[in-house]
Amino acid sequence: MTETKEFTCIRCPLGCQVVATLEDGKIVSITGNTCPRGAEYVTNELTDPRRIVTSLVKVTGGSQPVASVKTASDIPKGKIFECLDALKSVELTAPVRIGDVVIPDVCGTGIDVIATSNIQ
Repeated sequence: MTETKEFTCIRCPLGCQVVATLEDGKIVSITGNTCPRGAEYVTNELTDPRRIVTSLVKVTGGSQPVASVKTASDIPKGKIFECLDALKSVELTAPVRIGDVVIPDVCGTGIDVIATSNIQ
């Protein structure tokens, strides 16, 4: 069975409209991308979709009650809610610095969650 899927590439500012043609669930063609990053983006979205997760965690004794955090790299899309659940129980103690590891190897992904704000 042949099917097509349309994507808007987000790898660069061009936002190409990329079309992937699949036969029996396998990619047979990718068109519409103006650079190789578009084909890579669509291939990854179809085979191993990943996302960077951003959130807030509680901070005690700081100038702000929360600190912003994010995964240091993208994690498998299927692990997003597990990652967010893990962040619910995190409470940092001030001071917090940008780049501090909040959760190492979050949910077994090999990716750390790091602080993205400074809290005094």
